Amino acid sequence: MDAPVNGQTKQRALVLFAHGARAASWAAPFERLRDLNRTRLSGVEVELAFLELMEPRLPAVVAGLVARGVLDVTVVPVFLGQGGHLLRDLPLLADELRAAHPTLRLNVAGAVGEDPGVLAAMSDYCLKALG
Repeated sequence: MDAPVNGQTKQRALVLFAHGARAASWAAPFERLRDLNRTRLSGVEVELAFLELMEPRLPAVVAGLVARGVLDVTVVPVFLGQGGHLLRDLPLLADELRAAHPTLRLNVAGAVGEDPGVLAAMSDYCLKALG
């Protein structure tokens, strides 16, 4: 996690929220996405959290951010669609986080794969793969 910049804690954070898997290599693309966002968002803490099977989990990441003075957190599910985990599990986690951290402003975005721009980029990739 990032240290304070010029002695000041970053006030906002972006948390990429992924499912998790048993194979550690599965996390590599998500780690690259986290690192890319860290490069692009110098004034925002960017972290990666998992629902299950991998660490760190979302509650631990958010608790660490709050402990460092971050009070505005946006969670972006890096899922292709709104399946059961995003329809049931994530709202429950978000409610628990809001209850545990009442000063926290927590925003939960939709699944990244449902964004039209992301779908267009994926389609472009498919067309390029086709040759």
